[in-house]
Amino acid sequence: MSDTAAGPVSKRVFIDKQSPKAYHALTGTAEAVRAVAADAGLDRTLVELINLRVSQVNGCAYCLDVHTRAALRAGDTTRRLGVLAAWRDTELFTARERAALALAEAATEPANAAAQESAYDTARQALTDDEISAAIWVAITINAFNRVSIMSKHPVRAIPQQ
Repeated sequence: MSDTAAGPVSKRVFIDKQSPKAYHALTGTAEAVRAVAADAGLDRTLVELINLRVSQVNGCAYCLDVHTRAALRAGDTTRRLGVLAAWRDTELFTARERAALALAEAATEPANAAAQESAYDTARQALTDDEISAAIWVAITINAFNRVSIMSKHPVRAIPQQ
C-alpha cells in the first residue's frame, strides 16, 4: 500500500467493479432471495440477523456496517445487535430466530456436520420447510457478498456527523 492525501491505497481489486456482470448476477440472486424470504414469512429483522451473524463469523467489516444499519432501520434494537455474537447465551432471541441463526452458522461453516445436524433438528421444531430454505439461502447469499467485500477489502469509512 502507498499513501495518498486521501489515505492508504489498497492493492486489492474491487472485484465487483472489475467484473460487473458477475456482481450484477450476484445482486440478482440477492433480490430473488429477498423475495423468497418474504414469501416464506421471514421478516426483514430476521433476515438482517442472519446477514449480521454470518458477517460476524466471516469477519466482514463492510457487511457488518451495512447490515447493522439495515437491522436498525428494520426495527431491531442496539441491545440485541450488541449481543448477537453470543445469541445462545441470551434470552433476547425467539425460538424461530435461534433456529435461523443456527442454520446460518451451519451454512457458513459447512464442514461441521454435527452443527448442521443440530441446526436442522432445531429448525424442524421452529420453522417450516419454506422458512428453512429461505434462511439457508439468505446465509448462502451473504456468505458470497462477504467474500466479495473481504477479497476486495471494501473500506468502512467514517460518516461525517451532521
